[in-house]
Amino acid sequence: MTLLKVTQLTISRTPDIALVDKVSFQLNAGEMLGLVGESGSGKTVTCRALMRLLPGQGLQITGGEVVLGGRDILSLSEAQMSAVRGREIGMIFQNPASHLNPVMTIGDQIAESRRLHFGVSRAQAREDAKALLRQVGIPDPQNRVNNYPHEFSGGMRQRAMIAVALAPEPSLLIADEPTTALDVTVQMQILRLLSDLRQQLGVAMIMITHDLGVVAQTCDRIAVMYGGRLCEVGSKRDVLAQPLHPYTRGLIDCQPLSDGGKGRFVTIDGQPPMADRFPVGCRFHPRCQRASADCQHQPALLTRRDSLSHAAACHHALQPLTHRER
Repeated sequence: MTLLKVTQLTISRTPDIALVDKVSFQLNAGEMLGLVGESGSGKTVTCRALMRLLPGQGLQITGGEVVLGGRDILSLSEAQMSAVRGREIGMIFQNPASHLNPVMTIGDQIAESRRLHFGVSRAQAREDAKALLRQVGIPDPQNRVNNYPHEFSGGMRQRAMIAVALAPEPSLLIADEPTTALDVTVQMQILRLLSDLRQQLGVAMIMITHDLGVVAQTCDRIAVMYGGRLCEVGSKRDVLAQPLHPYTRGLIDCQPLSDGGKGRFVTIDGQPPMADRFPVGCRFHPRCQRASADCQHQPALLTRRDSLSHAAACHHALQPLTHRER
């Protein structure tokens, strides 16, 4: 069953600059979607738009629909949207230290959400907070519920942030680079926790990341963004095994090989475009080895090959891609 359907979502800084340009994807109940791309590709802005919490000044949603549970949330009033945030869509932010209140205990921050959305008593909200801390793997929740964020390690703060996001029992959880500032061992623990919670609670998730290794471990489907546009979407198996877009192929080739590989490390030539200097046509064409005249003048529409659920916005999507030489 489709939980979220995003259609032609456009986010502009000025009438002439679309930072996110006609992005469309959907998410089924209980599914995990990996939103992948380099820094500045529009991943976080896209997901912040789902919450109607766009960062910075001057950004506006200028087109499209975001249908959650049968309602276009872009058409809701601010009061109606306030009821959606947290209760229907939760978000795990990239840096929990800057999103947890430093002068409130972790338990109070979780309890506040329980009381706001469910109207439970103060005592019940506190018990709920302990249960959530236990659920996300924080030891000794009976005492930890009284701790402040600065008394937690980085990994523990991330677990606390997950508990805060889960407190209103949302149907959709957005995880924005949830393992970026953590060491490798803790990263694996957090990813395993998110996967376990998805299985236990049936919550759908969008995982924002630039790491294909993360989506390979956790996600069901992958959506790849570049320059504010969606360039490929499909099942994890299809996208990683048979990418249709040269940018996706480049991201895969950039991943270190498990056997160490030989020769020089492969990178994608050039730099991502600046928002005020997006190329005409396909925004990846200045870095693409197979760009043609069509790529330089006309944006490509999503084209499917073989699988109905696997598509790419590339004029050459029907031509097979091969690994680049290493």
